[in-house]
Amino acid sequence: MVSAVKVFKKTAPNGKVTAYLSHRDFVDHTSHTSPVDGVVLVDHDYLRGRRVYARVAVTFRHGREEDEVMGLSFSKELELVNTDVAPNAGNEERTDVQERLIKKLGANAYAFSVSLPQNAPCSVILESGDDTHPLGVVYELRLYVSDHKEERPHKRNSVSFAVRKVQFASTQPSARQPQTLVTKSFTLSPGKLNLEVSLDRDTYFHGQAVDACVNIHNGSKKTVKNLKAQVVQHVEVTMTNSQFSRVVASLESREGCPITPGANLTKTFSLTPLASSNQKRFGIALDGQVKDQDANLASSTMVAAGKNVNDALGIIVSYSLRVKLNCGAIGGELAADLPFKLMHPDPSAGKPALRKMQSNDNLEFEEFSRLRRGASVAED
Repeated sequence: MVSAVKVFKKTAPNGKVTAYLSHRDFVDHTSHTSPVDGVVLVDHDYLRGRRVYARVAVTFRHGREEDEVMGLSFSKELELVNTDVAPNAGNEERTDVQERLIKKLGANAYAFSVSLPQNAPCSVILESGDDTHPLGVVYELRLYVSDHKEERPHKRNSVSFAVRKVQFASTQPSARQPQTLVTKSFTLSPGKLNLEVSLDRDTYFHGQAVDACVNIHNGSKKTVKNLKAQVVQHVEVTMTNSQFSRVVASLESREGCPITPGANLTKTFSLTPLASSNQKRFGIALDGQVKDQDANLASSTMVAAGKNVNDALGIIVSYSLRVKLNCGAIGGELAADLPFKLMHPDPSAGKPALRKMQSNDNLEFEEFSRLRRGASVAED
């Protein structure tokens, strides 16, 4: 059976520079970030002593472009990487895909690898209804020909890719089982209302149901009329020092209610937070998916051990399960918040070590110019 390895391909408008990427994600492992590598093919006569540079820029957009008036800007671009990648000595360490591409493309093909600073923010998009200039943290990798890296890249001799910085759940599952207990006293009324909430695990994957168990002991003289459960997404935009929350899944139940004084109730329920259930809701944080792919809710922001998540840059995302007990207009509410993590599983988890690429393996090239039509080109 012949297997195929997908390679993303894009050519500059002048046809002199073509770049090939085997993946478009910088993967943040909290301890380090994996680079994005590939091969750049450049016309030798076109170089004329110049070099090929790789530039990675991140754009922070925290407001709509149409609201930018009187010189006000809601966008800031930072250049994180700008380094020359070709021509190189040819003795750098190469991946199997790079070796195969260079063998196929010839002497004018050069392997390159680009790394991000460790404190670079993760890719997050805030739903705004504007697909042209999305709010959030967006990355671009550009390869271009120039005399020196300070020169501004020209579109005609450069190739740009939409790339992301992503985080995956740890391959070592946490033994922590989140739980919390909250109580409420009532003015001029003896006794307390107790609410205990627990989850079966600390980390859930996108698309999985969040299973919760609720224990209620009504030691008060009030009556619980109903209960409501919500998955809440918490977002902090560090550029503007703003914070907000959005409910991304919810249910309301009267089963077992009313809970009268002295009564108990144990109840389990499931909530599944999905981006598809929150389409076009302003402010929902989505993962920074590249075009032509369905987005998920943004993953929880992770930091290395010993560091504070509040020190992270960009957009910080977290989740909690919120359970509310309604005791009527006079009794008010009792609410409990239980944090958990929502992430993607590590694609490498549970997989055997990558085998060396065989000579009969195909390289499947996906032309960026054809992505919008859903077409790809397969070559040997």
